[in-house]
Amino acid sequence: MAGPFSDIERSIFAAKEVLSEDYQPDQILERDDEIDEYRHALEDVLFGRTPQNVMLYGRAGLGKTAVTTYMTEALRDEVAERPDADELFVHELNCNGKTVYSVVRTLVNELLPEAASEFPKRGLSTADAFEELYAQLDRRGGTHLVVFDEIDHLGDADTLLYELPRARSIGHIADSKVGVIGISNNYTFRQDLSPKVKDTLMEAEISFSPYDASELRAILADRADRAFVDGVCDDSAVARAAAIAAKDRGNARQAIDLLRVGGEVAKKRGDDGVDDSHIVEAQDLVQRGRLRNRIRDQTQHAQLLLETLAYLEDRGETPARSKTIKTRYERVADSHAVDPLTTLKSIQNHLSDLHMLGFLHRTDRNRGESGGRYYEYGLDLDSDIVLDIRGEIEAERDR
Repeated sequence: MAGPFSDIERSIFAAKEVLSEDYQPDQILERDDEIDEYRHALEDVLFGRTPQNVMLYGRAGLGKTAVTTYMTEALRDEVAERPDADELFVHELNCNGKTVYSVVRTLVNELLPEAASEFPKRGLSTADAFEELYAQLDRRGGTHLVVFDEIDHLGDADTLLYELPRARSIGHIADSKVGVIGISNNYTFRQDLSPKVKDTLMEAEISFSPYDASELRAILADRADRAFVDGVCDDSAVARAAAIAAKDRGNARQAIDLLRVGGEVAKKRGDDGVDDSHIVEAQDLVQRGRLRNRIRDQTQHAQLLLETLAYLEDRGETPARSKTIKTRYERVADSHAVDPLTTLKSIQNHLSDLHMLGFLHRTDRNRGESGGRYYEYGLDLDSDIVLDIRGEIEAERDR
């Protein structure tokens, strides 16, 4: 008896994984300048010197993490051929939702011998964690590149970026070398660091600008050649996906998602190929899916503020001052049985973060001596979609 999957054939996709978010290409396209800057920043490793610290800036989906993986893997291969280079260790950590203690603890546990007990989750100070980290780095020796992805999400990045880069110069480590690679979606992240941290880092800064339509088209054409069966994906599909993503945020991840979902739309329809009509239909599906994931990644209070702005938007009450938003936010929090943030400053900090991430638009108002200067905020998204997604998230929590 035939089962529900027995008639499914590989009619469109040849290697669908090429269009997945976690796919790491063997070759990075359209980032030659950034790769060249990266190459110069890391070249000291080949000669046994302390690596330069590197900070990467740019919105999500612009290739920062993919380029970093590509460069560290290439560096590891080259180090193996270089007699002057020390053994190279690359540690990759995502800082989203983490504390400095938890980040340092993770590094310590990566370095500990297999038979050793894990460093405790609680009961010790951050200083204790750093002390153990230095001990383990010297025990291992070699050169260590520590990649901190989404470092702008770390609560006290100052402490981390002050301690690690200067560990060797002040004698915390003697038998190893450490370089820091920070990846930030926030272009202004460095401005918020303390002066002493800026002086300590002395880093190479690499900025990733949005892709234009022709760059996205080259990236998508390469992916389409490998992802789809020969002759299935029309050039019009690649061109439309590139144009949509370039007009929006110049985001390669979005463009690749459009191509993948366009293929899924064509397959569900029973069509033999993928053209621009499938990409147009995929656009709304991708937008909703990506927005759902982005909202889910935010803290609970950031989500409640987005819900608040969506309600204000529907009532025609935006742009709104933070005081107005705070009053409505408190009611929204109460409706979900959540204790609200209590200070206006904490609300303003969350609003600033949401603006930086592209969820909100912000207007600077200056009423002179009588009215002062302040910001007004509005939702930079479809309010109906935000409310639908928030409803889905809350329904899941109630299950």
